[in-house]
Amino acid sequence: MSIGKLYRLSDDQFVAYVNYRLFHHDVATNWWGELTLIDNVHLNEDDRFMIELEDKRKSQCHLKKRVNRAVSGFPVRWIYHITGTSQIE
Repeated sequence: MSIGKLYRLSDDQFVAYVNYRLFHHDVATNWWGELTLIDNVHLNEDDRFMIELEDKRKSQCHLKKRVNRAVSGFPVRWIYHITGTSQIE
């Protein structure tokens, strides 16, 4: 997984560092993937976000909780399904 940054789109506020994995077709404009937050931060799923990828490219996205990854002795980690709402530029 790669490491990126997540920003809230409404105010460009930094939200968290994330581990992500993206899937897309080079010809298509849409993309999707999954991410986990590195730090334990609460996200409002109704918000829109901007993800900054490891190579500094950015794209708008929407998140949806998928699975709760509970590991004994560690804080709860959610896996989010991420859907791109703009091209990665």
